[in-house]
Amino acid sequence: MATLGDRLDHVLGVKTAEVLQESFDMQSVEDLLRHYPLRYATQGQPLTEEEPEEGAHLTVIGRITKTDLRPMKNRRGSLLKVSLDAGGAKPVDITFFNGDKVRHLVKEGARAMMSGTVHYWRDKQWNLSHPDYLILPEKGEGSVESLTSVHGGGALRGLAQSAKGAGGIDMSFFEREFIPVYPSTAKVQSWTILRCVRQVLDQLDPLEEPLPQELCAEHDLLPVSDALRLIHLPERKSDIEAARNRLRFDEAMALQLVLAERRHQTEGRVAEPCPPRTDGIAAAFDKRLPFELTEGQRAVIDEISADLSRPHPMHRLLQGEVGSGKTIVALHAMLQVVDNGQQCALLAPTEVLAAQHYRSLTKMLGDLGAAGTLEAAEQSTKVVLVTGSMSAGQKKAALLDAVTGEAGLVIGTHALIQDNVEFFDLGMVVVDEQHRFGVEQRDALRAKAKGGTSPHLLVMTATPIPRTIAMTTLGDLETSVLTQLPNGRSPITSKVVPAKVKPSWVDRAWERIHEEVAQGRQAYVVCSRIGDEDEKAKGGKAKGKAKSEEEKEGPTTHSAVDMYEMLAAGPLKDLRVGLLHGRLPADEKDQVMRAFNDAEIDVLVCTTVVEVGVDVPNATVMAIVDADRFGVSQLHQLRGRVGRGKHAGLCLLITETNPVGTAMARLEAVAGSTDGFELSVLDLRQRREGDVLGSAQSGTARSLRLLSLLDDLEVITAAQQLAREIVASDPGLKNHPGLASMMRAAVDGERLEYLAKS
Repeated sequence: MATLGDRLDHVLGVKTAEVLQESFDMQSVEDLLRHYPLRYATQGQPLTEEEPEEGAHLTVIGRITKTDLRPMKNRRGSLLKVSLDAGGAKPVDITFFNGDKVRHLVKEGARAMMSGTVHYWRDKQWNLSHPDYLILPEKGEGSVESLTSVHGGGALRGLAQSAKGAGGIDMSFFEREFIPVYPSTAKVQSWTILRCVRQVLDQLDPLEEPLPQELCAEHDLLPVSDALRLIHLPERKSDIEAARNRLRFDEAMALQLVLAERRHQTEGRVAEPCPPRTDGIAAAFDKRLPFELTEGQRAVIDEISADLSRPHPMHRLLQGEVGSGKTIVALHAMLQVVDNGQQCALLAPTEVLAAQHYRSLTKMLGDLGAAGTLEAAEQSTKVVLVTGSMSAGQKKAALLDAVTGEAGLVIGTHALIQDNVEFFDLGMVVVDEQHRFGVEQRDALRAKAKGGTSPHLLVMTATPIPRTIAMTTLGDLETSVLTQLPNGRSPITSKVVPAKVKPSWVDRAWERIHEEVAQGRQAYVVCSRIGDEDEKAKGGKAKGKAKSEEEKEGPTTHSAVDMYEMLAAGPLKDLRVGLLHGRLPADEKDQVMRAFNDAEIDVLVCTTVVEVGVDVPNATVMAIVDADRFGVSQLHQLRGRVGRGKHAGLCLLITETNPVGTAMARLEAVAGSTDGFELSVLDLRQRREGDVLGSAQSGTARSLRLLSLLDDLEVITAAQQLAREIVASDPGLKNHPGLASMMRAAVDGERLEYLAKS
């Protein structure tokens, strides 16, 4: 007999267990049984007097009455035309394209199972083309036939091998209405997994029910033992849905237990409380604001202020539309912490954005951020910038200000995470565009607080990536949302420019930029790659030569370097065109950005270094070249760089993609909506939730097998409420061993450590 916790090598043998671990990281019986079928093969449409539909999947059993091997007309090889008497009014026509290879098995008089797709030919006679097949023994008594070897091809042959036992092949298995089909690899086929699952289920001990009986009754949930059997070997369609409902709730419950435990542990951490002051820098800053904050900004400032006043670390996500004023909300929070004698660190993903934040915050603060100078206000602090490309002298001065406490606000890139960066008393960490940083990087910065305390944490994003939405939906973070744009922000219009079918529209895009510049405004042209690295790798590309095979495989993309040269010498030659990308020296990047800020550059050709945080109110047009190469979130972030002043913004999505393909549909969806939260749902549907309890950002390594964070919100909410109630009364789940086991099954030790840091 076997239990869920038993190792697979003890149940299936070492050789099989090693392959399963290598391909799917399965180690226990539970790992195998939680590898649910991807779909189910059915017996297909039964034969009737009516003709089956084109493309229908059909599985038939009958006797071969005729075979005819004939050569193919237009290529080498032969066709085997077969007639199968399946009990209908007329025989089923079947065609094998490798006739020479199957004719020794597919012979007149043989009894066979055929499974394939219906096709109609010119004579309007339907046919099963090159089906999976299995030669069956003559009917005998009992469900286990005397057949000891398998004769057939395709998936049916594999399924038959999986049904092979000590007494022969259990052919009754092929009479099932639903046969599970599993996610598989080249090394581990679906039928191998099916064989292992059946072997384990035959040995499995009765399972103890981890959920309270009244809960199962309230939500109409199957016992877990029934659900685990029926998900793999259902008898009817209703079994599949009932099993999925139960196991979907288990996933939601396990994840909510992990998050509830983490919330409970976070509440036990200690942070320095930072209550608001009426005589501090934050109050003085409020009085000097030249504009009115929106109601949403005020509400979020109050939420964050209340969090900062508690003796436990804030753990809050600030979501806001592009241009909704997240930065000023974050600055107000940082000043509240500074008013209490502590320091704040603002972590930005790029040097361009870090420098932009430094300029923006010092400008907004004025003499309130000029501590240590003659111009400083009576109540003031110091703002310093730390980046990797700063000179040794500049960096040394900034680090000295941080370690002595002279600097209340320390802004930087990954350079802040280095071991040689120390703070006098770090009270708060703000992470801008948090999806650009790994959990380990954020944890390294938070660890710089004084011993025994944790800094308050505020993470900001304009368009949440799927994992962030997932964590938020699951209730892991306290969330603040800014949806209202500040007064004076102009709307952004987005248009798709289908260069492949409307090349003249691209010319019009450059004309549109001309028109905006003529009115004293500026523009961005964004490319997906820098470009000069490609030329170096190829040793230069000779003009006029035929394209290489590699180039023929997919559409070419336009590099920033090439686009800059083309525009500066062609359509925009009479304008001042600049170039900005990540491999320019830091001082040159800063010089270009300053020139664009000061309107000394009309058109900035760049890569995604301007994706977040860059604020040039005079920029009104953005042309994104090869827009299909960018993700939904990136496109929304990029276009948020225009329309930041009094003039409306225009974003042109230039693409050479297929006008009827999925990429074009995605671009049209982006152009049709300026709602970042709506677009984040589109992003989530396309990329899936990602590994919610791990470091993967895409949907390829999911810990959620059945649960959908978009479609199962009701299930998640019910599980969340129950999990919090249980953890509140039983931290550590000592009195709920079944639930503790369920939680451990959802997330291994490595992922628990990851979660603890995030």
